[in-house]
Amino acid sequence: MFITQRALYEVRERPSKVYSWKAFLIANIVVEIPYQVLTGILAYACYYYPVVGVQSSSRQGLVLLFTIQLFIYASAFAHMTIAAMPDAQAAAAIVVLLTMMSTIFSGVLQTRIALPGFWVFMYYVSPFTYWIAGIVATMLHDRPVDCSATEVLSFNPTPNMTCAEYLAPLAGKAQGTLQNPFDSQGCRYCAFSVADQYLAGADIFWKDRWRNWGIMWAYIVFDIAVAIALYYMFRVKGGSLKGLLSRRKVKTQAVSS
Repeated sequence: MFITQRALYEVRERPSKVYSWKAFLIANIVVEIPYQVLTGILAYACYYYPVVGVQSSSRQGLVLLFTIQLFIYASAFAHMTIAAMPDAQAAAAIVVLLTMMSTIFSGVLQTRIALPGFWVFMYYVSPFTYWIAGIVATMLHDRPVDCSATEVLSFNPTPNMTCAEYLAPLAGKAQGTLQNPFDSQGCRYCAFSVADQYLAGADIFWKDRWRNWGIMWAYIVFDIAVAIALYYMFRVKGGSLKGLLSRRKVKTQAVSS
């Protein structure tokens, strides 16, 4: 759609100076926002209640905002990649590469501390780092954890003691849950009691949820700004970065003379 509109504008409206390229580009970005909001609401309704269930109104509202935000980000990201590209195929190749890198280094497949030193910066650069952390923390905060049989630590207490009595010295220190405190053998200890303890290992914290939502808006604004800059550089001024730089050099020499 954008390529078709761009072709019409550059052949018809721009030569006749009906309206500027800035109006064309911003209009193409803004006109999609209502559709992205509607799509985000539909996606939220399809997955949130069947998967997560009913939570407090503040958490339901924030998850909805994160869902809508993802679709708006996708639109802004698409405009950034297509603005200066000659066709959709070239832009699609860039989208796949950048999306894969953003996903790989978002802290889900590998946590930040597990990444090689050189690639840690990608964790902080990836927009999905903040979006995933924000929405996951909102949905899973204070959710109880019940370990399966393969996830618990099994042990036997000292004779004539129950599991709870055996672990009494660790009361208030350990974060996990003792599943059978009154048994005298085969004690089952789960290392986590709530999801927040597990998420902390991936640098996901409940207190950062609104901060992460705000950071994602910074990425959206950045994508729009880059889309405008790229269109200006490659479609308005030079057609190529080399041509733009040479033209600027000529202007500088003319001013100097």
